[in-house]
Amino acid sequence: MAVSSTTTTTINDLPDVILSNIIAAVSDVRTRNAASLVSTKWHLLDRSTRNALTLRGNARDLLMLPSCFRSVTHLDLSLLSPWGHPLLSATATADSALFAHLLRQYFPNVQSLVIYSRNPSALHLLAPQWPSLSQIKLVRWHQRPPQLPPGADILPIFENCREISSLDLSSFYCWTDDIPPALTTHPQIAAKLTFLNLLNPSFPEGFKAQEVEQISKACPNLKKLLIACMFDPRYIGFVGDETLLSIPINCPKLSLLHLADPSALLNARTDPNTQGFTPDDASITVATLIEMFSGLPLMEELTLDVCNNIRDAAPALEILNSKCPRLRSLKLGNFHGISMPIESKLDGVALCQRLESLSIRNVADLTDMGLIAIARGCTKLVKFEVQGCKNITVRGMRTFVCLLNRTLIDVKISCCKNLGAASSLKALEPIQDRIRRLHIDCIWDSSEESENLDELGYDFVLDEQDESDELGNKRKKRKLDFDLNDLSNGFQEKTWEKLEWLSLWFSVGELLAPLLSAGLDDCPNLEEICIKVEGDCRHFAKPAQREFGLRSLALYPKLSKMQLDCGDTIGYAHTAPSGQMDLSLWERFYLFGIGALNLEELDYWPPQDRDVNQRSLSLPAAGLLQECLMLRKLFIHGTAHEHFLMFLLRIPNLRDVQLREDYYPAPENDMSTEMRADSCSRFEDALNRRQIDD
Repeated sequence: MAVSSTTTTTINDLPDVILSNIIAAVSDVRTRNAASLVSTKWHLLDRSTRNALTLRGNARDLLMLPSCFRSVTHLDLSLLSPWGHPLLSATATADSALFAHLLRQYFPNVQSLVIYSRNPSALHLLAPQWPSLSQIKLVRWHQRPPQLPPGADILPIFENCREISSLDLSSFYCWTDDIPPALTTHPQIAAKLTFLNLLNPSFPEGFKAQEVEQISKACPNLKKLLIACMFDPRYIGFVGDETLLSIPINCPKLSLLHLADPSALLNARTDPNTQGFTPDDASITVATLIEMFSGLPLMEELTLDVCNNIRDAAPALEILNSKCPRLRSLKLGNFHGISMPIESKLDGVALCQRLESLSIRNVADLTDMGLIAIARGCTKLVKFEVQGCKNITVRGMRTFVCLLNRTLIDVKISCCKNLGAASSLKALEPIQDRIRRLHIDCIWDSSEESENLDELGYDFVLDEQDESDELGNKRKKRKLDFDLNDLSNGFQEKTWEKLEWLSLWFSVGELLAPLLSAGLDDCPNLEEICIKVEGDCRHFAKPAQREFGLRSLALYPKLSKMQLDCGDTIGYAHTAPSGQMDLSLWERFYLFGIGALNLEELDYWPPQDRDVNQRSLSLPAAGLLQECLMLRKLFIHGTAHEHFLMFLLRIPNLRDVQLREDYYPAPENDMSTEMRADSCSRFEDALNRRQIDD
């Protein structure tokens, strides 16, 4: 009698080629790390299929350099500690060469590199190691060394990496004078560039007209160009008609063009009570815009954020639909007259029917009817951002989202006079069960919160062309009837079940607690929240309440990531006069209760005293942060005393801590007790000596 045996087939029985493809498809880093611990086979497959790696740790610890990631093509060295110091400053000259050689030996296939370049010394050593580099991003928040000749930071790249096609300087503190000389010195290298990002907020005025023309002429094969420009006609060398016309002539292959005023990059908020028009008009005509758009047929993403008035822009935007058939993303700043329908006839941006993302900022004459016309024309919108439009109301916004309820999942409503927190959430109720990303301003107004939806009804009669008439002479009437009160009742019981990312803006002194009563009390899948607090706390003797209200966020069960940005909260660091709170007590106000949240990742920007260029963690803040027992990653975007850092060692699972002075300009006094390299190194050593379960 034969005995049957039972065999079990497992995933390990798959061929190595299939199993490696499965592991390579896993994008989450922690999941991959866990998979590599299953067996030796999985460990080898994970290491051999990694194509991106961010190195952490101290550059002095050469023995800790990993040697098993030989397939990595994207290497990020910008987060090595002590952060912000020259990469090879802690080693002698011989060790510097050894460090560069080891990086080349352990990562032989690097094609893309990110590095913090405090001075050109690191690039002089590292660039020759990877002559086939095609992409590089430089990071520097400290001031540019004044003794360097123009372009000295960039020349080592062009001299050693002949195949470079992508250069990103968006986080690199340099001078505008550095860019054109470097490009013109190496014209053959510049001609190979297809991506150039110069959208840097450290430029106080942006690139002048002549510099923009030189850059675009030196890089004729660019497909993506992002650049900060000076559009203000009050200054010599402002960007106007002639410069805009030169861009499609010099770079006809562009698929992404981002031209922005430096002030727009700072995301400065406008006063909602202003008229909405800037004092001066930009020196840009509609005829120029039409000619410019006509010369860029491959355009897919376009941003024009000029911070000066461009009036009656509708005819130029209508050209986009016919001349740029691939356009999917559009961002406009200070464009007026973008949608002003007459008798329900679509015009302006509403004719850009293929748009999937639209962002409009400071459009003074946009009304509810114009907003509704955009929704009728741009029926494929997935992402919509509106900022500084004082004439739109909850009625217009609610009708807008009703018309786009099948596609819209990403919304930002900011600095609109009639759309505070409660009104914005009421307007978004028709899509609250499908929206994934949301930003609102937390402005609490008693009259707004008590607004009665019984009066929010619309009865629109739209005059549309009959598509069945070849001559286009016949028109038909369509009644668009929204009973917004019924919509409110119908959606009242719905949750924000798909909301994963939430961004909130607060004026200094305002509280977080009213957010839940405003309608955001049920977000079962919210994973990440970004909170920005802005204002001058020197105008307040003390907050109205004891705490900001972070503990109320414990209502969100899956919340694990937070960005708490108090970097634009200004106050007294050490010189608070009698009766005024210094920044340490304001930090206590904003961080109180954070230990009640199950956060795993936290990015925190302390408030600052701009008079002394100081953004530093205070004693109360360090004490409150140590209560976050679930934290694994903590980035403090500022400085801290060494003994304050030691408080953080009480967090049992904390693995990754970094002090980052990533605000322009970063403090230069690296020998203070808050920033010196030895203090950071001692803390890292103490952190690494702890036993962590996983």
